[in-house]
Amino acid sequence: MTQTSENVTWLTQEAYNQLKAELEYLSGPARTEIAAKIAAAREEGDLRENGGYHAAKEEQGKQELRVRQLTQLLENAKVGEAPAAEGVVAPGMVVTIAFDGDEDDTLTFLLASREYASEDIETYSPQSPLGTGVNGKKIGEDAQYELPNGKFASVKILEAKPYQG
Repeated sequence: MTQTSENVTWLTQEAYNQLKAELEYLSGPARTEIAAKIAAAREEGDLRENGGYHAAKEEQGKQELRVRQLTQLLENAKVGEAPAAEGVVAPGMVVTIAFDGDEDDTLTFLLASREYASEDIETYSPQSPLGTGVNGKKIGEDAQYELPNGKFASVKILEAKPYQG
């Protein structure tokens, strides 16, 4: 599980190990593979019209961006469970909200970083407009967040409990 507080990202041991393994692969074998693809494509001749070369360079750029993201995430990570108070919205919590106070129009989601997105439950980042609006609120409190059109939506916190994954 991932939970962010200030500049620290809390990770379970399993999540830390997964991200560390991905970083090690991208920093080692994957770099060698992409360098070989680029070299092979370069040998094909004119680079201006070489689709394989440009695709490999683009893949390399995306890979290096992911390496930087993982490095930064793991540098600020702490392994273990962050303290989470039942009933207070925080990263790592499963949150149920009611839109505009209508308790029939609800949404339940996990407030967590994208590294912990799951098919089992919808995940919203703490940095998303909704995540920013509900973070730190208690059960029963109202929260507002900005919609893409610049208007504001209001939600009521119905439940906030630690994610059991």
